[in-house]
Parts: sequence; structure tokens; C-alpha cells
Amino acid sequence: MKAISKDQALACVAHKEFGDDIIRSAESVVVILTQSWCPEWLAMQSFLSGFSASEVYCLEYDRTDYMDIFRAFKENVFGNDQIPYIRYYRRGILTRVSNAVSETVFKENIGVSSSQEG
Repeated sequence: MKAISKDQALACVAHKEFGDDIIRSAESVVVILTQSWCPEWLAMQSFLSGFSASEVYCLEYDRTDYMDIFRAFKENVFGNDQIPYIRYYRRGILTRVSNAVSETVFKENIGVSSSQEG
């Protein structure tokens, strides 16, 4: 899992979408926007560690000095006030969004069967 940098997050706010350096970094990319204390996020981390079927990026924005700016952007522009908020991209195109999901649903959302990723 890769951390989203401050520059990448603020560029997203400015351009209303993540840059190609994130969303086109692999054929399948997942962006997770959350706060570090969220119990659903903590549960998801257990199956995301070592996950290799997609490039996974994360921003725990409560740990940043731009939390209020980013949270307002996420809620008002992306239209989601729940955490974790997950954006799924394929070949740089947004294909789905969700909030907290189980490992099975996460894999379905990126198009991976259980036999492809353990």
C-alpha cells in the first residue's frame, strides 16, 4: 500500500481528481480515503496488507495538516461523507466507488476472483 503525498492530495483538490501518477500507475488502482481511527478501516487493513492484484493508495487525512480542506473536498466534490471512502480505477478510469467492504466484496469490486489472489 502506498501513501498519497500532500502534493498529490492537494493536486486532487485543485483538479477534482487524482493525477495520472496515481490512477494510471497500474492497470487496476484503488484509492482509499479515510481517517486513521476508523474501525472499518482498521478491519480492512488486515486483508489489504500484501494485496497485489491492484495498486492500492491510501490517505489517512486526519493525520495531515490539511485535513479540513481535504475532508470538505471529499464530502462536497466526491459527495461522500463516510469513511473509508474507496475509489476503484481501471486503466485510469473511475469504475466504482464504495465505502467499507469485506475482502470478498473488495475483490469483486476490482474484478479479482478468490483463485487469482489469496
